[in-house]
Amino acid sequence: MLEVRINGENRLFPAATMVLEMLMILKLEPKLLVIEYNGDILHRQDWEKTMLQPGDRFEIVTVVGGG
Repeated sequence: MLEVRINGENRLFPAATMVLEMLMILKLEPKLLVIEYNGDILHRQDWEKTMLQPGDRFEIVTVVGGG
């Protein structure tokens, strides 16, 4: 298991978890998300190939439409 920080909260995930898998574990809808990864925006095409590392920091924001 490895520990990462998501929106200010420490969470444990299995080793070798990819970002997209993390979102599925958290039951989040990927189409509606923006992810900041260790201070930088993580582009959607990189979610499947970016593996979690101990101490990673994520800010996950849900995009909401409206007017």
